[in-house]
Amino acid sequence: MGISNQAGPTVDRLRADIDSGRAGDKIPGSDPAAAPLGTDEEAAGTPIGGDLVAQARRAEVKRPGNSCGDGKSLGAAWVLIGFCGLLAATIAVWGAIQVW
Repeated sequence: MGISNQAGPTVDRLRADIDSGRAGDKIPGSDPAAAPLGTDEEAAGTPIGGDLVAQARRAEVKRPGNSCGDGKSLGAAWVLIGFCGLLAATIAVWGAIQVW
């Protein structure tokens, strides 16, 4: 499925928004697919209408917190850091008790 010359929203533009990270659910990068968006519909002879593509694009791009992969915060990594710290402290206390 090549890039369409149609005006308005297309499945290719929606896929480009998702691949560029504008949807907020992945970091920017190419995501090759075995069956890219719209392929099944095109093969069936029922391509997705521009209004549906526009609606899907608005839903994908308007998501709050489009900061996936922005590298500015640790986010959920603090849970792992805290767990590792607690595990290290537990091992240290257990080792001190064994020596005592």
